[in-house]
Amino acid sequence: MHDFIVMGGYAAYVWPAYAVFFIVFAWDWIAPTLRRRQLLNELRGRIARERLRRERSQASAQRESASGSLS
Repeated sequence: MHDFIVMGGYAAYVWPAYAVFFIVFAWDWIAPTLRRRQLLNELRGRIARERLRRERSQASAQRESASGSLS
């Protein structure tokens, strides 16, 4: 087991290489998940703002038509 850990004297090069590989591998797996979550939140916000804009424009249009018919 000791020979495996020492890697024939190259442990100072091999183990950091493994560490870098696993860090990059983990980031490559996590980053798209985080980006997807961010994009979904942005999209939900845009949809909510657009819905609010439509409701406001419909309400103002109804008020204008109602005030126009009263005149």
